Amino acid sequence: QVTLVESGGGLVQAGGSLRLACAASGRYLIGWFRQAPGKEREFVGLISWSGDNTAYADSVKGRFTISRDNAKNTAYLQMDSLKPGDTAVYYCAARYLRRHTTKPYEYDNWGQGTQVTVSS
Repeated sequence: QVTLVESGGGLVQAGGSLRLACAASGRYLIGWFRQAPGKEREFVGLISWSGDNTAYADSVKGRFTISRDNAKNTAYLQMDSLKPGDTAVYYCAARYLRRHTTKPYEYDNWGQGTQVTVSS
């Protein structure tokens, strides 16, 4: 059973930055998702098992950066130029298989989520 622990959410003004961390109990492909009130969970980005490959949703491309420290089994989501529309609960998720996917149901384990609120 994979354990994922997220940290780093909070309140920030528009244009500001936050960095989320996702500490895992092993090394897996990590996806980041977010869910705003009344909306479906949406894909934000992912990083491969090795850390060599990343992918992003169009809505965050150029503003968000995903990285990982495999020595610490921790993935990071650096969020810059934040907008009020980025307000959501952010989740990291682990996938045992290495094939990339943007579909939430294809991930095996989820973190508890962390709130990110961007004020205008």
